[in-house]
Amino acid sequence: MSTRAKVRTGIGVYVLLIIAAVAAFGATKNEDSSFEPANEFKVDTWIDLGPLSINKAVLYIVIAGFLTVFTMMWVAKRMQAKPNRTQTVVELIYTSMRDNVTGANMDGAMAKRWFPFIATIFLFIWYSNLIGYIPLPTNTEHEFDVFGLAVPHFALYAATANLGVPLMLAILVFVFYTGEGIKKKGLIGYLGSLVPPGVTGPMAVFIWFLEFLSNFMRLISLSVRLFANILAGHLIILFMSGGLAVLLGIHAVGIIALPAGILLYLFEIGLVATLQAFIFATLTAIYLGGAVSESH
Repeated sequence: MSTRAKVRTGIGVYVLLIIAAVAAFGATKNEDSSFEPANEFKVDTWIDLGPLSINKAVLYIVIAGFLTVFTMMWVAKRMQAKPNRTQTVVELIYTSMRDNVTGANMDGAMAKRWFPFIATIFLFIWYSNLIGYIPLPTNTEHEFDVFGLAVPHFALYAATANLGVPLMLAILVFVFYTGEGIKKKGLIGYLGSLVPPGVTGPMAVFIWFLEFLSNFMRLISLSVRLFANILAGHLIILFMSGGLAVLLGIHAVGIIALPAGILLYLFEIGLVATLQAFIFATLTAIYLGGAVSESH
């Protein structure tokens, strides 16, 4: 069968499924729906320990942290003089990040010192994003019975879709690059470097305030960019994979939208999860390098 014939067959089957769904369930709206999309991202307390309470966000953070540490240790113990295929891939990723992320924004000594941190933050965010697309039994609002045991429903959730996690990472980056700038130039010198060389008078004061505020705005740009992209991706997948059909109460909509949901799911895993981790790591390197540059 030719490719064109396969495409036509797939489209034909898809259309038949839509017709069958409309015939079986009808196209009228079912008003009886208690589905709330926001509840999919609601964080319920599982174990109340005050500020250290355990919930699904904590679970995802612990999993991502474990995977990050495991990866670092696994790679470190398996480096060989004659690299195998796995080591070749690892070295390619390492060289790319070292040269294009840290090396492109810092001098050699500083890049060597900060590369472990930047690589760790990349891996942690990458794993946090990826496991967010793996269905896990974390929806404690709804449960199903398995041999008398109440098991939470499987759901998609990412710790990075909770603003608190990206914000804390952004604060950590802010503290580190500010500390580097003060260490290099001193407090007065660092604050003075916010004004570009050659700018004097009232304009210098105005620009200084703008630059000072822009440093704090980086907290928003770093955290909200990551949070919004991951949250939006999960919401779109939720809607296109059945949520929209439930909200509208029209079963046929689920059949129509499901292929788009699958494509978006693959797009999020294949590109967005890695891209957002890479952007966060790159901006971290840029801010660290910029804090110690002569014209900050």
